[in-house]
Amino acid sequence: MEFLLYLLLGACAGVLAGLFGVGGGIIIVPVLVYSFTAQGFDPSILTHLAVGTSLATIIFTSINAVREHHRLGAVRWAIFIWMTLGILIGAGFGALTARAIAGPHLQKIIGVFAILVSLQLLAEFKPKASRGVPGKPGLTLAGAFLGWASAIFGIGGGSLTVPFLLWRSVPMRQAVATSSACGLPIAVASALSFMILGWHDPLLPVHSLGFIYLPALLGIALTSMFFARFGARLAHKLSPRLLTRLFAALLMCVGISFLVQ
Repeated sequence: MEFLLYLLLGACAGVLAGLFGVGGGIIIVPVLVYSFTAQGFDPSILTHLAVGTSLATIIFTSINAVREHHRLGAVRWAIFIWMTLGILIGAGFGALTARAIAGPHLQKIIGVFAILVSLQLLAEFKPKASRGVPGKPGLTLAGAFLGWASAIFGIGGGSLTVPFLLWRSVPMRQAVATSSACGLPIAVASALSFMILGWHDPLLPVHSLGFIYLPALLGIALTSMFFARFGARLAHKLSPRLLTRLFAALLMCVGISFLVQ
């Protein structure tokens, strides 16, 4: 029964990722928190387990996305390379930051982030291109910040990286593609960090590799990659404005529930 839930979660996360162009992490983390709570996992580590598992699942969904964007010639690899240098450093520090925060407090931080993303979607805010692409040090510094924040929230960074690239005058199509590419090193570095940091924690449930819960990782990975393609096709048939508002409402509910529980 538990594994069926993870298969369903992977399908939902994949569809949402295809529909809205965001990583499934922003949905996966809250659902895993609820699931792990229902299963009786220790409250002090279940949020860290949800974040680490979410980041590990993004590895699988990112691989297909990067290959497709590269095939279409949309990835700005020069930007990707220098941002990745910062991401590899920032993601490790982000995992350390998350580990230092108590589980209930980490849930509230994620809740605030979900509410902010919801408000951004409802306001339809997109930063205007006002500056050019920064140099190598600037890209590395930006990557470090994005990797740090993404590791804390358990996301691939799309909701942060795309606005940054748009602000830096990268066209939307290239911004989304390059952001997708950056999601892979974010996920790999962050997931490895969470795995190492939680390796010897005595409160972890069985079938865990540090702060990565393998049954959830397997179930979500099996369905999310397939349903991401379905979501992308569905996005061309339904009203983008309506879908965005529904997704924003969902995120608002998730954020509020995290803050009040």
